[in-house]
Amino acid sequence: MTNPRELSRREFLIASAAGLVALEGESESDDQLLYVGTYTTPGRREGIYLVRMNRKSGKLRRVGAVDAGEKPSFLAIHPNGRVLYAVNEVEKYNGKASGAVSAFAIARDTGALTRRNEQPSEGAAPCFVSVDRSGRVVLVANYSGGSVALLPIKPDGSLAPAASVVHHTGTGPNTERQDAPHAHSIIADPTNRFVLSADLGADRVFVCRLDLDGKSLRHVEGGDAVMAAGAGPRHLAFHTTLPLVFVTNELDSTVATLRFDAESGKLSPLDARSTLPAGWKGTNYPADIHVAPSGRVLYVSNRGHNSIAVFSVAPATGALALEQVVSTGGAWPRNFSLDPSGRWLLVANQQSDSVVVFARDQESGRLTPTRQRITIPSPVCLRFRAHVGMMT
Repeated sequence: MTNPRELSRREFLIASAAGLVALEGESESDDQLLYVGTYTTPGRREGIYLVRMNRKSGKLRRVGAVDAGEKPSFLAIHPNGRVLYAVNEVEKYNGKASGAVSAFAIARDTGALTRRNEQPSEGAAPCFVSVDRSGRVVLVANYSGGSVALLPIKPDGSLAPAASVVHHTGTGPNTERQDAPHAHSIIADPTNRFVLSADLGADRVFVCRLDLDGKSLRHVEGGDAVMAAGAGPRHLAFHTTLPLVFVTNELDSTVATLRFDAESGKLSPLDARSTLPAGWKGTNYPADIHVAPSGRVLYVSNRGHNSIAVFSVAPATGALALEQVVSTGGAWPRNFSLDPSGRWLLVANQQSDSVVVFARDQESGRLTPTRQRITIPSPVCLRFRAHVGMMT
């Protein structure tokens, strides 16, 4: 494993190339559209930013922003690429202990957003939204509410009221953070028959059966993964080919590996590895997690250590090995995204108001800092339009 601030000669050359390519001719045909969800503040109504990224140089430029309501932090794009969904991460909505979910039409030519409608999330502080693989329902995790909800999608992409709400149960040993359930993410499995939700407060990954015809979620008894006490599971990522799920644990700075039975929906814990360099001591909270399309590399963001941990994934077993930990060049890296070409990895540094670009070796998965970055206030979630239909 390398020190975050030590670059090999090869990585130095990659970084140099990434900075110099911008001197060559660039055109909008080389651009990819990126949406950035943020935390708004009093006096700033712009909440979702539209950014163009040049796929050759990695250069970023802001091209628009939209008033998406208060705290449109986390985003999801419909598989057809024509609608974007955002949670409004608030404690109260229309006088109820609930947040909201907003739907926006995406212009085919410019990618500009136009509000369609919004619905209550049926739980306070929704912090995660996803779309099932068929594009028929939106799934929401309510952090303060300790619940997950299913909202049907209408033919025009707008949202119907929540048709199903499942309340989590359980607590953990960390009395400050785990005094109640705190649902932190929710995604459909590759078969689209089950839904998994990581709950930080309950130290559990819950499994529900997804009934698209009945528009409901039904808890699978005996299917949940009971995590290590005080782990604080946060985000999930399925392996691309193996029957495995990887989980970031926010409270003990680990990434866990779970086996997933696609027939029964049952999860079985297998292993857990630290997301930090050996010997480092300090406060840290892992956040986001993604598996590269090849299935050979896994990435995790570390808030506090302010880094991206790069793991190799054994092809046959899925066993993880920490290969690199690289500084994100900013504070509190919340979420991150691989661009559709696989050449770049972008990180949202929430507390330093920056989105930064890393060059990515597509064979090893190793990351190299570049000079490409852009200022965005309190960035949280990054979503490329070209990623529609993909669950990463």
